[in-house]
Amino acid sequence: MNDNWKDGLRLQLEDFVDSLVVKGAKQEDVYDATIDEIANLRTAYGRDPDPAEDRPGAEAEEPSNEWPGALP
Repeated sequence: MNDNWKDGLRLQLEDFVDSLVVKGAKQEDVYDATIDEIANLRTAYGRDPDPAEDRPGAEAEEPSNEWPGALP
């Protein structure tokens, strides 16, 4: 994989920071909070590499009715 995704990441981060600064946040505070959240994400990923499954509102799988004693 080439590093083109890094260019897109930088642009998205710039847009993200700018959107919060426009709403009144200080740029330095946004950077600090982002760094803290990235550290939290790394820690959480170490505990649960697929957190999307655990999010509230995620579709729960329906139990299977294909077991031998299931009623028709």
